[in-house]
Amino acid sequence: MGTSCSVGTRIGKGLKFSMKQESFMFIFRKDHLLLKENPSSSFFSVAESTQLALPYIRQGSVGSPKGEGHFWGEVSEDTYPPAGAKFVSLRSLYDLLGERGFNVAGQAYQIMNWRRTTQFCASCGSVLREHVIDRALECPVCHTITYPPVTPVIAVAIEKDGHLLLARSPHFPPNRYSILAGFVEPGEQLEEAVAREVKEEVGLEIQDITYFGSQPWPFPHTLMVGFTASWKAGNIQIDEKEIEAADWYSPYSMPEIPPRASISRRLIDNYLEHTRD
Repeated sequence: MGTSCSVGTRIGKGLKFSMKQESFMFIFRKDHLLLKENPSSSFFSVAESTQLALPYIRQGSVGSPKGEGHFWGEVSEDTYPPAGAKFVSLRSLYDLLGERGFNVAGQAYQIMNWRRTTQFCASCGSVLREHVIDRALECPVCHTITYPPVTPVIAVAIEKDGHLLLARSPHFPPNRYSILAGFVEPGEQLEEAVAREVKEEVGLEIQDITYFGSQPWPFPHTLMVGFTASWKAGNIQIDEKEIEAADWYSPYSMPEIPPRASISRRLIDNYLEHTRD
């Protein structure tokens, strides 16, 4: 995917990239990313992107942990894809390019979206500038420092007698069900958030809350934290606001579930694997 580029080559306003690895330019139109059609659905290298002569609104470097040596650029909503290229939804990248491609493009989008929506100081309204050391923006007047936001969200797979609790949000695609998820409140431990969300959304008490894994989720700046748990007490009573249906499902009666890109799907697959053994 892409080509290596020579040391010292510049793109835009003083941005540099290194020949130590392949350098890519992630070009976004809102939440859609520009990909080459040939070879099939691949990123543009920095060198290739310079030939496109696209009018960037803003651009910058992706940075650690996944984007060292890579860059992003934002174009306007009315920008047409060049010949041999197409804009694709960020959500579709997992199936097109796999987990690694999805993750680095997702980080690029998070940084781009933060720079797009954070241009003025929240304290005094002055135009922000890049911090000289950290990945942050600094106010030149009051010196308030603003960092990229990361919003924690819990997701939990709850089991009862070999069945998995799945619920449906009114915002899901038709017929889609998933495990419960929700935002962490200020001052709240992750495990407390798990128990609270389950109680609020379906009226159940749970136990054996166990960490499963985490996933950065760039829609727009979420850190998904996955847990497993088991039923303790109560009957399902949906809140009818965030949840419109919920029930217990066996491995052989599963409804439509989320795509492979999400940690929710990983938690569901984990349940299916150990209950089918």
